[in-house]
Amino acid sequence: MMLDVACAYRPSRLEFHDFGPDLGDFRQALIDGLSGPDKAIPCRFLYDARGSALFEKICKLPEYYPTRTELGILRAIAPHIAERLGQGVQMIELGGVSSLKARILLDALDEPNAYIPVDISRDHLRASAEALYAEKSGLSVLAVCADYTQPFELPTAPGSGPRMGFFPGSTIGNLRPDEAIAFLASWADRLGPGSVMVVGVDLRKDSAILEPAYDDAQGVTAAFSKNLLVRANRELGADFDPDAFSHRARYDAASGRIEIHLESLADQTAHIPGKDGGDVAIPLAQGERIHVEDSYKYSLEGFKTLARAAGFRPTAHWTDDNQLFSVHYLETASA
Repeated sequence: MMLDVACAYRPSRLEFHDFGPDLGDFRQALIDGLSGPDKAIPCRFLYDARGSALFEKICKLPEYYPTRTELGILRAIAPHIAERLGQGVQMIELGGVSSLKARILLDALDEPNAYIPVDISRDHLRASAEALYAEKSGLSVLAVCADYTQPFELPTAPGSGPRMGFFPGSTIGNLRPDEAIAFLASWADRLGPGSVMVVGVDLRKDSAILEPAYDDAQGVTAAFSKNLLVRANRELGADFDPDAFSHRARYDAASGRIEIHLESLADQTAHIPGKDGGDVAIPLAQGERIHVEDSYKYSLEGFKTLARAAGFRPTAHWTDDNQLFSVHYLETASA
């Protein structure tokens, strides 16, 4: 489905391309992920409308340093990125449900031709795209509702300027290193020769900083994780009791990752209505955990090595003064 809005006096356009998953995808992923001994729910389903709103709250929490730190870096480096890229850039943001970080780069770029936000949260993406289109005269906004880890067709953008992939927020950390290499390699191919990718990467640090960022005192991150169960109840008619689970976030220094689980507080059985009738029973023992999300942290050289393995050439990186976070500038091979 595509919404196309254009005005004769304005060469830009607003489009909405919908390749987002349907309820059947969520149902099957939930049943498949919870039926075995190692229970898990894919983290991409965290971002329905309520989940996206909760994540925006997380980004403003005092414990959650990544957003404000990355924003500070981007404000400082945006002119340097704009100078490197030149005129008429086509920016493709992965995870573009909130255009706050993209706006910093768009404001610095020399007459960008198009902004293509890609996100799985349909309602938030549409609202964000419409707001940005109204604000940025002359900029085409071509929003794509899709899982950006999967194949889908990018819309054709106007002009012939360079392509820039933008992947902020350390979302690359949600993928295992081998998955991250495959993901970046796929986007190197999709962006094409002579393109760049700007990636936000969280750095390794003490657990005393990391764990509170993913388990805050106000309980917003806990509500974000439990929203998977709330969503299953609302959209699928399941009967999970979110209060019967505890949010757990632990940093494993050996692997360099935060591991997030929902832990069952009692022996219980939840039910998910099947697609063709009948319920699928999900028994959970007290202490049994459902894996929700990982967040890998990297050293600067560790991420550069990963990017090279994916076919990119790292040419610049920037960090904050406290070495909490980094932004990397990666180039694809020239034609």
